[in-house]
Amino acid sequence: MTADPVSGNAGDLVAAELSTRAPQPRRSREGGIGTGTLVTYGILILVALVYIFPFLVQVATSFKTEPDAAANPLSLIPETWSSAAYGRLFQNSDFPLWIRNSLIVTLADTAGRVFFNSLAGYALARLEFRGLGLVFSLLVGVMAVPGVVLLIPKFLVLNTLGIYDSYVGMIVPLLADAAGVFIMKNFFESIPKSVEEQAKIDGASTFRTFWSIVLPMATPALMTIVILSFQGSWNEMNHFIVSTQSPELTTLTKGVAQLASGQLSQGTQYPLKLAAAALMTVPVAIVFFAFQRRIMNTSSGAVKG
Repeated sequence: MTADPVSGNAGDLVAAELSTRAPQPRRSREGGIGTGTLVTYGILILVALVYIFPFLVQVATSFKTEPDAAANPLSLIPETWSSAAYGRLFQNSDFPLWIRNSLIVTLADTAGRVFFNSLAGYALARLEFRGLGLVFSLLVGVMAVPGVVLLIPKFLVLNTLGIYDSYVGMIVPLLADAAGVFIMKNFFESIPKSVEEQAKIDGASTFRTFWSIVLPMATPALMTIVILSFQGSWNEMNHFIVSTQSPELTTLTKGVAQLASGQLSQGTQYPLKLAAAALMTVPVAIVFFAFQRRIMNTSSGAVKG
């Protein structure tokens, strides 16, 4: 039994006609941009400009002269471009020392938070032990306590342990944080337990399962912890105020605060202060742009060898 060629050709023509006509209404609906979309984009652009304008003023003012900064504080184009503020910052202050101290503390605390937060998060997500609910409740309770309330107890503990005014006292209290543990716990709970069960059948210990199987699957959460930890440690100031007093241990945040109070000389010193503030943002921006793609990458996982 054969098909009628005429009917077949007619069917092909009808199908071709429908295929050319069907998408047309959708293209016409999607071709134009609605008024609501334009309004939304306009609001977003306005908010972005308001948000970024102070940063642009900061960068522009750091390249101004003192009279220009005082006469036109909000101008984005200096009348006379000058990098004298940056030269004075490195020559007439301890800015390099502040950067060194901040880098030492920030790198140590970031590494510690990645390790200890992931360990604690995995324990809360997978291990069964007595008092698990109480520990998690205390964790949430710590997150609800304002950090400024803990400054005096923190000073007393550091002084009692004999680590006040030292790198140890600056680093150890920041090696873990409740928010990071909470993030890692929630992420580990989203990983199927079947992966870990297979590893245990093969004879892997709990730590080996965590380190070799589960942790590589948590790369997006780990990159989030890296960014948040680096930014938090780099911008921390209250803890360093109560944990140190020696000028040799001054961090960047404390040093820039001293500049803002007129440490180097009298006057407004707007270019000098804003040059220091602009340089403070560079490391955080580098870390963010270096790791932001890894945050969005959820395809990474553990591969059994």
